[in-house]
Amino acid sequence: MAALLPIPSVDRPFGIHLWPLFNKAFEYVAGYPADEFEFVVGKTPMSTLRDTSIFVAIYYLVIFGGRELMRNREPFKLKTLFLIHNFVLTAVSAIILALFIEQLVPTIVRRGVLYAICDANGGWTQPLVVLYYMTYLSKYLELLDTVFLFLKKKPLTFLHCYHHGATAVLCYTQLIGSTSVQWVVISLNLFVHVVMYWYYFQSARGVRIWWKEWVTRLQIIQFVIDLGFVYFASYTYFTFTYWPWMPNWGSCAGKEFAAFSGIIILSSYLVLFISFYFATYAKQGSRAAARKASRKIAEETAPAPSTLVDSITSESNAMANGSSTRSRRARN
Repeated sequence: MAALLPIPSVDRPFGIHLWPLFNKAFEYVAGYPADEFEFVVGKTPMSTLRDTSIFVAIYYLVIFGGRELMRNREPFKLKTLFLIHNFVLTAVSAIILALFIEQLVPTIVRRGVLYAICDANGGWTQPLVVLYYMTYLSKYLELLDTVFLFLKKKPLTFLHCYHHGATAVLCYTQLIGSTSVQWVVISLNLFVHVVMYWYYFQSARGVRIWWKEWVTRLQIIQFVIDLGFVYFASYTYFTFTYWPWMPNWGSCAGKEFAAFSGIIILSSYLVLFISFYFATYAKQGSRAAARKASRKIAEETAPAPSTLVDSITSESNAMANGSSTRSRRARN
């Protein structure tokens, strides 16, 4: 039986070859295999700045306009649709992540991380471009998160609305900017989204999840690692190109506007998510500590059970004695 199980290897991290399966599925939907896909600005759907800008603008008009329309209406339940949405995004993120791992493991093992993040042949191969594009398209599907929020009359926070719109723009700039380092950011993002959307799916089912706080922690860890790689790739590119006398590791594949876009957007994410974490979980911790302190004070000031019993007994005896005395006087 064990001999029949696929054995993982460098070229097949999962034991089986996933790409041919994806290739057929892609052909079934698109009409041609993924091996023939080419990202061409102006020809490929959602490949121009105009397309992206219009879609993001529509997103903000829909969510803020929808919030106003829902202001005096009862919230929708939408439990079944919400379950399907989160399960689909969990599955999509997991599948794309597995395909990334299959493509990247052989390159990293044989050529190293530097080659994978800076060389065009390492991080900008045809299969990876297909996966970059698929990830980019999935960001538009994720915009439905906010639609569910306003239909259920949940608050629309700045972090949530900004993050969803900016992520679509970020993926677009890295795609047309041909950056090899983007696989790091995307792979980590896919992993976090597998965890996050699975959490949302289970919560919608009514399952109590103890690791909710870890979703935000994972996002913060993700952005720290992202920025480490993006800063490094940008540093070695700019020093090699403009200040070659400074220490560097050679050039790095990608256009300059994509480097600035990645640095600015990812840095803003880190600041906003750290602020959100402390504003949310620090307050919860303070409230929990206050409740604990109140309970402790109440326990310390309340009489012990034996003392309380003695007190009640003494009062009862006193009342009984007083009644007996009054009764004797009345008889006399």
